[in-house]
Amino acid sequence: MPLDYRNINTLWTSILVETLQRLGLTTAIICPGSRSAPLTVAFAQHPKIEAIPVLDERSASFFALGIAKRSRLPVALVCTSGTAGANFYPAVIEGKESKVPLLILTADRPPFLRHCHAGQTIDQVKLYGHYPNWQLELALPTPEMEILRYLRQNIIQAWERSLFPTKGPVHINLPFTEPLAPIERSPVGEGLKGRESEFFAAVTSYLVPCSYQLPVPSWGQEERGVIIAGLGQSLGNPQGYCEAIAQLSQSLGWVVLAEALSPVRNYHHLNPYLISTYDTILRNRELAAKLAPKMVIQIGELPTSKVLRRWLTETEPNHWIVDTTPENLDPLHGRTIHLRTSVETLGELIPPVDEKKTSQYLSLWCSVERETRRKMDEKMKSMEALFPGKVPWLLSQNLPPGTPIFIANSMAVRHGEFFWCPGNRNIIPYFNRGVNGIDGTLSTALGMAHDSHVPSVLLTGDLALLHDTNGFLLRQHFRGHLTIILLNNHGGGIFEMLPISYFDPPFEEYFATPQEMDFAQLCSTYGVNYELIRNWQQLEELLNPLPETGMRLLELQTNRKEDTQWLQAFLEQDW
Repeated sequence: MPLDYRNINTLWTSILVETLQRLGLTTAIICPGSRSAPLTVAFAQHPKIEAIPVLDERSASFFALGIAKRSRLPVALVCTSGTAGANFYPAVIEGKESKVPLLILTADRPPFLRHCHAGQTIDQVKLYGHYPNWQLELALPTPEMEILRYLRQNIIQAWERSLFPTKGPVHINLPFTEPLAPIERSPVGEGLKGRESEFFAAVTSYLVPCSYQLPVPSWGQEERGVIIAGLGQSLGNPQGYCEAIAQLSQSLGWVVLAEALSPVRNYHHLNPYLISTYDTILRNRELAAKLAPKMVIQIGELPTSKVLRRWLTETEPNHWIVDTTPENLDPLHGRTIHLRTSVETLGELIPPVDEKKTSQYLSLWCSVERETRRKMDEKMKSMEALFPGKVPWLLSQNLPPGTPIFIANSMAVRHGEFFWCPGNRNIIPYFNRGVNGIDGTLSTALGMAHDSHVPSVLLTGDLALLHDTNGFLLRQHFRGHLTIILLNNHGGGIFEMLPISYFDPPFEEYFATPQEMDFAQLCSTYGVNYELIRNWQQLEELLNPLPETGMRLLELQTNRKEDTQWLQAFLEQDW
């Protein structure tokens, strides 16, 4: 058992790390620093935990976020005292809002060295406000058995609070006195030596939510019903998630409006009533009125589409939201009832489908979807110009089956919403939609791809990538493969879609903020393979198969203003 008895700090941190490993921790992301040395040594020496050193704290935190998104288990994140922990803040917020478990371990000076200009010291207690699921400051390390048991039990509590009742970050502030290095001092832990097995015997975690009778209404009596497959928590078993939605859809005879960030579009064979072009369809006001629903079941968070949100606001259907979290997932403040359960659990209460239900309402939706999808596909096939919206359309049809893809915020996610095709390639979408920011895009994608044994893809714009170029420093520790598809329109394309774009100046300088970066040179600096995409055939050839190892960047250069004009004309035409 790898306990380190050289001094009180090494014993303290080795108990902490051993406890976490027994609970299920496999990965720790370590940022350099002196005050955190006891934690760093303990994680680095544990034979069953992968400890990855990362220079930049913000990049490190999003890398940890990406790993935790894929594994659905907590990842430990370690830093020294002072402002180091403040750089974790954006990822902590994203972890809270997107329900990703993280264990934030910030080293600190002892209380008697605070508020006296001791150096590299800030107030770290409750550093992240109300965003963590739980937060505490541990006592100074001491060798008494009572205090060592206190340490063990608080670490178990931290692990469980990161997972239940809702996944999210937990912050532990850890003060340390000298010696910070593993220097041998007088014997410590004499009462523990030889009794380690007994000490750790009860370290385990059982998280079993209480069962209860769900108030399932008699939805089956309503024909004008819609299921919205939004940003559900489906990564653990995407096929099971899609199957549950399909069972609900076919039992009720309702269509499924599937967000591009939901796996439902990528398991099309399971769901014959899938609608992927709803954003385009609902822009036709006359058609939107004919398709007005009386009931809606929303799975997870609402999709990105503002058009869909406007339609729901105007039609005011009876609205149920199915999600396991205790949070309010209705930003529209409609006539909403939350069912605090998963769609898989809900599916168990729906009787088996003897025969598929049909209605005029269902037939109208499916007919309009087929015609809109046909027109959209024809338009995309004939397009030779490097329009960024064609990229997700191609990705959905060409990526190897089961590919994980991280889709960045701003225009990348919206192009996915508009153009991602339904298919049966079981592609797994990842995203940071908790607060929809561009921070940490590259680092999160690398975390998603790290050690996954499946080549992965990042679809991003230029500003989101430039905001996190320190993520390239992870290359030396990265295992696996990530292909970065860069849609470079030389600025913030999302702002071109907003009214502020008509006011220039100051629009171009202060909102679009173009950055004249040579990405080939940037890749050369970091040792990343680079290729400029000149036509669609070249891109398709590079998508399947994907490389097994390393990082590469495929850049498509486009014209931001021409892209926006084409997209607006395309979406506003008479469908």
